[in-house]
Amino acid sequence: MTPKLERFAPLFTVAMFCGAAWLLWHELERYHWQDIRRSLHGMPPLKVGLCLALTVLNYSILVGYDLLAVRAISHPLPLRRIAFASFTGFVASYNFGATVGGVPVRYRVYSAYGLSAVEIVRLTIMIGVTFWIGQFSLAGLAFVIDPFPIPDKLHFPFKTVYGLGWVLIAVAIGYVLLTALWRKPLTVQGKAIHLPGPGLTIAQISVAVMDLLVAAASLYVLLPTEIGLSYPQFLGIYLLAVVAVIVTNVPGGVGVFELVILTLTASTTKGGVVAALLIYRVIYYLLPLFLAGLLLGWQEYRLHRQRIEPLMCQAGRMASAIAPTLLSGAALIGGGVLLLSGSAPGIEARIRSLKAVVPLPFVEVSHFVGSLAGAALLLVARGLQQRLDSAWWTAVGLLAVGIVTSLLKGFDYEEAILLALVLLILVLCRNRFYRKGSLLHQRFTAGWIGAILIVVICSVWIGMFAHKHIDYRNELWWQFAFYGDASRFLRAAVGVVGLLLIFAVWKLLTPAEGPEPDLSTKEDLEEAAQIVAQSPRTSANLALLGDKRFLFSEDHSAFLMYAVEDRSWVTMGDPVGPPEQWSDLVWKFRELCDRYDGWPVFYQVEAAHLPVYLDQGLTLLKLGEEARVPVQEFTLEGSHHKSLRSGRNKLQKAGCTFEIVPREQVPTILPRLKHISDAWMAEKHAAEKGFSLGFYNEDYLRRYSCAVVKQQETIVAFANLWLGAGQEEFSLDLMRYGPAGPHGLMDYLFTELLLWGRQAGYQWFNLGMAPLSGIKDRPLAPLWNKAVGLIYRHGDHFYGFEGLREYKDKFDPVWQAKYLASPGGLALPKMLADVASLISRSRPKASSIPSSSQEHTS
Repeated sequence: MTPKLERFAPLFTVAMFCGAAWLLWHELERYHWQDIRRSLHGMPPLKVGLCLALTVLNYSILVGYDLLAVRAISHPLPLRRIAFASFTGFVASYNFGATVGGVPVRYRVYSAYGLSAVEIVRLTIMIGVTFWIGQFSLAGLAFVIDPFPIPDKLHFPFKTVYGLGWVLIAVAIGYVLLTALWRKPLTVQGKAIHLPGPGLTIAQISVAVMDLLVAAASLYVLLPTEIGLSYPQFLGIYLLAVVAVIVTNVPGGVGVFELVILTLTASTTKGGVVAALLIYRVIYYLLPLFLAGLLLGWQEYRLHRQRIEPLMCQAGRMASAIAPTLLSGAALIGGGVLLLSGSAPGIEARIRSLKAVVPLPFVEVSHFVGSLAGAALLLVARGLQQRLDSAWWTAVGLLAVGIVTSLLKGFDYEEAILLALVLLILVLCRNRFYRKGSLLHQRFTAGWIGAILIVVICSVWIGMFAHKHIDYRNELWWQFAFYGDASRFLRAAVGVVGLLLIFAVWKLLTPAEGPEPDLSTKEDLEEAAQIVAQSPRTSANLALLGDKRFLFSEDHSAFLMYAVEDRSWVTMGDPVGPPEQWSDLVWKFRELCDRYDGWPVFYQVEAAHLPVYLDQGLTLLKLGEEARVPVQEFTLEGSHHKSLRSGRNKLQKAGCTFEIVPREQVPTILPRLKHISDAWMAEKHAAEKGFSLGFYNEDYLRRYSCAVVKQQETIVAFANLWLGAGQEEFSLDLMRYGPAGPHGLMDYLFTELLLWGRQAGYQWFNLGMAPLSGIKDRPLAPLWNKAVGLIYRHGDHFYGFEGLREYKDKFDPVWQAKYLASPGGLALPKMLADVASLISRSRPKASSIPSSSQEHTS
């Protein structure tokens, strides 16, 4: 699906939901709210207990999907981890849909467990195949053994599902035969897909069949006996309802699932069926959702109370990535509960008791304010997903208001307990909402707008259905009474719609975002230069190449440098400036990428700062390792550095000397440096690069002191110096030497620089990164590691990977890993290609500083 079509997907979902709501209205037009309420109160506790037990059993069976998928991709994990990923993944999928809930949650959990993007895609496909093959097998058998009749009002060309059952059985048998007889991988859109063996296929069918049998039974035990359907007949109806939910993509299947069940059961006791569906929603969907939230909240509490064993720390990092998403969904549901409660009539016995202790004005105000709080929670939920501090405070306040109003408007203690549970988890996860920013300026995606519309439409539908026997008159708006449920519903509905319309109009009138940011201006460069001068890490100087854009923090004390290639928005390294500003900068960058439908890619980030990117739910790939030499430990004495000492003596005898040219004197030697650079480029048949590599530009070189090697007072080699703040680190960037210079010039230059840095008091000398080095290629390693290991060992014809690391190793460096953080998935190869394009392409002429480059240590 193209990005443009993807934007219309939420509109399609809302349309499908509205259609289902309209059909439900007509399906239930002869029934009243009181019929459903009586059915709810008359539900035997034994049935509810059976449904609860079967739900627990079903979620246990669901672990089998993930267990088979993990085994299929040959990446073993402990059962407890698989169970956690399965539970949170299925809960999110059932409540928010596979695309918005299940897939992202699984991706974050499994990436935290070390699975690569390709492995997670394979795992997700395996889970989907397992479900569908089980669906076809079970539905086919149910349709053939005991087919249910098709209602005449649907005007289908067939009266039963018997024929369809044989078609589904044929598909399932075809899949089994294919896996048994076909050994070669299937190619779909250029991707090789390996089919499971016969044993795994049978296991797939068994797990899916057990799942669907138990899931259908958990609803069947709640249904009234008058429906006149055997379990096999109901099983077929249930399976059709599940397919309808998946096809329409309505989150949680709200309205669609109920419509199919009500239409095909053809029961005369539809009030009892609706009651069963409502209880099933609570037990099968909502209780697991809040249990998942409780587990994550408890994990957060344990993490901060006892910082014990590494496994707990890893679980805490994983929970950090998931908790805001689940709490955002919980807040959305909490808002929906307040709206639905405001639409439904109060319980007569509770209103009678409330009447004796609470004045009528308190009831009226509480009902209206509670509905407004519910609508506001729908909007605040988006801010919780973005980890906004202001959203956390607002959500806490709204939930507290919701708890109080739930009790005052009708003593709805169940609703109050539910909101209190969400509030408790939110308080326990306080430190996960650390971003500063305006709640009103958050961007709402089409998916979020669709979800809010569905909740509001659903609440209005419930209110209209509950009060459809009321004769609507103008006087209703001004009637205030303890039993005036219809009047309260009308006023609350207008208030909610008005609040959302005001917010929508305000957002529309807010000035639109400007066009994509231009390249850096001279003012931006100078502002960035002041921040770079205070950075202890020398890589911050890449900001001054002039080929990047800048994103500054709110107080302009830190920035993030990036460039855009197609849909990839690529940052160069970690943010520059105070670390406390980094998280907000990364979030701002994510939002900027989202605004322009781009992919956020963080290139060459350090291992020490990975939690910043894990909190974003990004996937990590190791790119290689960076060499840093501890300068104060470096010496030429002893046998270990005999070759360096010998080479240095040899060049000194040849008349070579080393010198640091101060920044102020660099302009006087630029003509000679230009001559050396041009000769070097011509000899290497190389083109200037950029982004992560230096290039020859006189404006850029004037910013730095320059290390030069002279022979007979003539410069034969040079390198501009990057000096970190506080004498923490120094490095060189653009290094060139003339073709007529003596052999060993580079060794001589590095050696002299190290000796100079030791005398000047610097701690580290940065030799730059060795691409693809340090990535372990083991039998159980991810596919990325295996591919990289192959390239590293056999790719010297194209790039000296091993030779570069060996060269740097002779200076005894400490190797530190560098990573790429990105959304991953199937787009990962394109992102890597875009990074390579940024590094190798010609520099844009419109830049405030022209650009080209070459790595100094190649």
